[in-house]
Amino acid sequence: MIQIIGIPACTRIIANHHQHATPARYGEALIRAADAIPLLIPPEGERMIAVLDRLDGILFDGSPSNVAPARYGVARDATPDVHDPDRDATTLPLIQEALARGMPIFGICRGMQELNVALGGTLHQEVHEVAGRTDHRAGTGTRAEQFAIKHEVALTGALARIVSAATIMVNSVHGQAIDRLAPGLVVEGVAPDGTIEAVRVETASGFALAVQWHPEWEVMAYPDRARLFAAFGQACAAYRQGLARAA
Repeated sequence: MIQIIGIPACTRIIANHHQHATPARYGEALIRAADAIPLLIPPEGERMIAVLDRLDGILFDGSPSNVAPARYGVARDATPDVHDPDRDATTLPLIQEALARGMPIFGICRGMQELNVALGGTLHQEVHEVAGRTDHRAGTGTRAEQFAIKHEVALTGALARIVSAATIMVNSVHGQAIDRLAPGLVVEGVAPDGTIEAVRVETASGFALAVQWHPEWEVMAYPDRARLFAAFGQACAAYRQGLARAA
């Protein structure tokens, strides 16, 4: 049976209605490159932990919103108008519980920042304002121009093995980034300006990686992106088979 991978949705106001949504490209990447069925998880807080019983993995996707700084113990809020407290209340406990179960997790952009915060790290709220850092935001232009290749990332560890490369070229569509690395996370990708671009959960029993760029964008057009999603899908399939054997 094909594996089912959860994707946490965001809270959005669309046409004056409170809705739960996420960009379709994440689910499409799971279907095309991970051989998986995506399932959206409503941002309804800790009660969503129960859905893990029916999943084989979780993709913590990107979002225009930022993790609220109060979640990592910081009073100053540089982006007060772009938070999603419903998502924070859902994804942070989901990350902790998924890791406790040994469930494969894959974080992208906000998803990597959520992983760092969930495990006790902090964030740069405006990484482009940090001395020596470049501007990692999308900029203007068409969507294709915003998601175009921007810079190199040096890879190590499991991530380098998965994509079969020590360096890759990536897009860059983020205003925030990891500041203090959470205990238990290992850096496996770094941008030329020193920004952390990929991490791995050191003690995870299976796939537990997160990246700051967007490999879901045109996933099949770039071998490193396709390999990353394929490896995640394979890990989720193995997790599903393990549960079946245990039962």
